Amino acid sequence: MVDDLRVLRLLRAITDDLAVLRQEVAAPPERAGDPLWIRGVKYTFVTAIEASVDIAQHLCASQGWGPPSDNAGAIRLLGRHGVLGNGEAEVVARAVGFRNVLVHEYVAVDDDIVRSRLADLGDLEAFVSAVGAWVEANR
Repeated sequence: MVDDLRVLRLLRAITDDLAVLRQEVAAPPERAGDPLWIRGVKYTFVTAIEASVDIAQHLCASQGWGPPSDNAGAIRLLGRHGVLGNGEAEVVARAVGFRNVLVHEYVAVDDDIVRSRLADLGDLEAFVSAVGAWVEANR
């Protein structure tokens, strides 16, 4: 059974992370030039995407849709079961790949890619909206 409270709490965490990231899009150059700034942005991406994965894994397990092959597979299963559109699922699955790069290949991450990713948060926003609507419809 889906733990609605858990899912909604995680959706709120993603929403909060997205609000922080949206503020940082317009960071002045002196702020964006601070090495701690880019580290904070990277960490905020990691926590937002990780919460998305947690939701996907929980829904897959509680609905009997798994086990997924990996974290991106959990997102894709949400697409196959109508929680996300298939196109949305694929885009969010790529965000999981971005999270993997941030976590596992952090030394080699191109900070310009992280900065450009800041300007395109639509995938995570769509995830929050779609999962929130699914939870409401399935209460």
